[in-house]
Amino acid sequence: MQRLATALAGLALACGAAAQSVSLQGMLGSKALLVVDGGAPRSVAPGESHQGVKVISASGDQAVVEIKGQKHTLRIGDSQVSFGGSGGGATGTKIVLHAGSHGHFLSQGTINGRAVQFMVDTGASVVGLGVSEAERVGLDYKNGRQVRMQTANGVTPAWLVKLASVRIGDVEIYDVDAVVGAQSMPYVLLGNSFLSRFQMRRDNEQMVLERRY
Repeated sequence: MQRLATALAGLALACGAAAQSVSLQGMLGSKALLVVDGGAPRSVAPGESHQGVKVISASGDQAVVEIKGQKHTLRIGDSQVSFGGSGGGATGTKIVLHAGSHGHFLSQGTINGRAVQFMVDTGASVVGLGVSEAERVGLDYKNGRQVRMQTANGVTPAWLVKLASVRIGDVEIYDVDAVVGAQSMPYVLLGNSFLSRFQMRRDNEQMVLERRY
């Protein structure tokens, strides 16, 4: 018997006029155990759909789903992320993040249209990512300005680059400064070159980002 993972991972996606909540609660064999809009858990096999959410693939601790033609990766253990639709907040102007089990704010998103996993880092001056992730999303980072970065392992090379776009849900920011470091990183650090474009407030386990104009 397959043991269900107990950690709750979630992603709330703008869908039409209202936000749609999709959570990956665990894996049951080759099926993804989904919770849609707070309903009862439902095991969904690849190729099947549940309330407009189609499972593309499910393996290990993650599942790729498709909602209204857009693919998103859900992982067990991620924090829940919600994006307001035109009812709960102006579309494209507001992001609501919820802290995960370790207190970090994580979010699915894209860099230049390629899917990545962000972790909010208010202490970072710019968006930060490792070389392997930069190569995966197609950044020509070696044409950036080379600098030296102090890390726990000593001084390592890094490159300052400009990201054409950084997107979370239906909120997209253009021309975002970033640094690509030689060391491997489990997440893309969402630093202040992105965060400073928003008014930010935190209320216990919730962080709200509202677009500045």
